[in-house]
Amino acid sequence: MLPNLHPRQPRRVGRKSAAAVALVASTALVLSACASDDGAADDGSSDGDQAITFIPKQLNNPYTDVVLGGGEDGADAAGFGASEVVGPLEASASSQVTFINAETQAGTDVLVIAANDPDAVCPALGEARDAGAKIVAFDSDTNPDCRDVFISQVVAKDVALIQVELIAEQIGGSGEIAILSATANATNQNEWIEFMEEELATNPDYADIELVAKVYGDDDDAKSFQEAQGLMQAYPDLKGIVSPTTVGIAATARYLSTSEYKGEVALTGLGLPNEMRPFVKDGTVEAFALWDPAQLGYVAAFAGKALADGEITGAEGDTFAAGDLGDREVGEGGVVIVGPPTTFDADNIDDYDF
Repeated sequence: MLPNLHPRQPRRVGRKSAAAVALVASTALVLSACASDDGAADDGSSDGDQAITFIPKQLNNPYTDVVLGGGEDGADAAGFGASEVVGPLEASASSQVTFINAETQAGTDVLVIAANDPDAVCPALGEARDAGAKIVAFDSDTNPDCRDVFISQVVAKDVALIQVELIAEQIGGSGEIAILSATANATNQNEWIEFMEEELATNPDYADIELVAKVYGDDDDAKSFQEAQGLMQAYPDLKGIVSPTTVGIAATARYLSTSEYKGEVALTGLGLPNEMRPFVKDGTVEAFALWDPAQLGYVAAFAGKALADGEITGAEGDTFAAGDLGDREVGEGGVVIVGPPTTFDADNIDDYDF
């Protein structure tokens, strides 16, 4: 297990783009501070005038807050002179484009983006690259042609397999299950689901498990809650739900915890320990998985710095230092893996605070 970074809440620092100013005015999401001169000199690799911008799938998402907190810790430690968080309030396919365009005009040196749609953001990212920005995808990849590196939480297949293993254990190896995902176009979600479907179809250990539905809560709490209700109404024999999204699993747990299905319908997927703790302790959820999200943002910041400084190009075999998390290597397709998933249950959930 890599060290927990104990991330703070994300903030805006340094230069403000027009998009960021508009967002602050409309949502009162003021997350400001100034990066210190000491931080810029820590690695001795820049004069501290480089800027990095993080564009998550959406703001006001608890998982995203942890990722961005780690990202801004990384930006400070790597020596960026300014870091900034901008982004949409809804995770739709094209909602990030205006923010990319504004940051390109503002001259940011590094864009770090979790793509809502792998292709919708590509033209805007291409313009950013033409203007000199380095592009780091994290959490959810773009089309690989549209970025320099992708910082992946874990090996995608490992994420899928651990969720299949957990749901199989919890339903006794047989019965109907459903998947409640984020957006229909989310690259990471769809890759995990494909591996889950493949494992269910080919592994004889899961021959008696039937995947009857895939639904999408769009990483919106209310919609995810409604989709969970809808699954139980549409499939009264449902034995379990897999939700590979922190918003979806928390909303589904909240629904199940006060319903007749508590203790009867298993729920697993990817969740934040602090959000899922009450549902583990009240018996709604037996076990779920995740990685340390702060580390994802932290490594992404250092990757951006290495790209901006010309230390790496994103080619396979490139290596860069990632502060407290050690050296990282760029793998096939420009992918950097952060760390393995962890399973959380009643025995260990109190050991984690994020």
